[in-house]
Amino acid sequence: MTDWIDAERDVVFQNYGRQPIVLERGEGTRVWDVDGREYLDFVGGLAVNVLGHSHPVVARAVADQAGTLIHTSNLYYTKPMIELAQLLVANSTLDRVLFLNSGAEAIEAAIKLARRWGHDERGGAHHIISFNNGFHGRTFGALAATGTARYREPFEPLPAGFSHVDWNDLEAVKKATTDQTVAILLEPIQGEGGVNMPDDGFLPAIQAWCRENNLLLVLDEIQTGNGRTGTLFAYEQYGLDPDIVCLAKGLAGGVPIGAILARDKLAAHLVPGDHGTTFGANPLAAAAGVATMRHIIDEELPQRATQASERIRERIAAIEDRVPMVTGLRGLGLLLAITLAEDVSADVVVECRERGLLANNVRPNAVRLMPPLNVTDEEIDRACQIFEEAVAAVVAARA
Repeated sequence: MTDWIDAERDVVFQNYGRQPIVLERGEGTRVWDVDGREYLDFVGGLAVNVLGHSHPVVARAVADQAGTLIHTSNLYYTKPMIELAQLLVANSTLDRVLFLNSGAEAIEAAIKLARRWGHDERGGAHHIISFNNGFHGRTFGALAATGTARYREPFEPLPAGFSHVDWNDLEAVKKATTDQTVAILLEPIQGEGGVNMPDDGFLPAIQAWCRENNLLLVLDEIQTGNGRTGTLFAYEQYGLDPDIVCLAKGLAGGVPIGAILARDKLAAHLVPGDHGTTFGANPLAAAAGVATMRHIIDEELPQRATQASERIRERIAAIEDRVPMVTGLRGLGLLLAITLAEDVSADVVVECRERGLLANNVRPNAVRLMPPLNVTDEEIDRACQIFEEAVAAVVAARA
């Protein structure tokens, strides 16, 4: 394993803090490294592997499509692209889909669409409000919208026209709104920010403010969508009717893809030449997306995510009673963060890995869990047991 890690250091940018394991294969919720060691994967490719690793429906769709037609560009129509768009429209409140390659690209497209609408319909309004501790990506527009200063500051000056207010602070949103404001951009649940939940009534109040002031409501469902939070889209659980929804991550079960969904009249503001991408919804990615989304819907996996979440909550609540370092759990469905009394999440994640569980130290005092939607009860129980052992080891080491 160390040979591969040493080789990577010689030839790859060192901009990632990778865990010191080299993964070679996966099946379901489990992965194996090059030394043959097995792990339960509760990171799930950062919420990408909604069906787990190498799921047969995805693998079969990719293999079949690769043997038929891999890429054409968007100069031509392809059936998988149209089929995936039909699935998304039929199962959402939106009318049209624009396909991209990633979450950051989806955010960029949403920003352009909002600004084009502001140019056409609002006298050039272009200002976008987003939230502190929000995360929308690392390309320049997405980075400007991201409400975490440590990501933005090394790359300033960034594109103008963005402001950031505190999460769950409706009055701050109102104060930040001007006659140049065109949209409010937010994650229904702040994922990378620590799995931060909205207060009761906050999201409906944001929507009401948008309607009152002729603003677009743009939802970043890149992490919360595709069934992860217990419904196909998280906005369903908050009674929202968004103008634009951004998707990526789990949309194609591990194959790179992104998308924005928008209302018909809004989508009409992007005309030929306004936006495009060479690889967006190429036949390979779109076929994987069709297979993934059909399986999620047909097998009612959002409901399974809710059931699995309840089991995790029960197990973590029991651990709280035994291990005071564990203070709670927040999140929805299978986007969860276990909170800790001290800033030891990095140490806990290392101890978990040593015991065969992959988790994510999303904040210094929080460990994020994002297993596949079809994770089994047995895998949940084993993961929670490992987590408890890992926290106990960290506490013992600090004593």
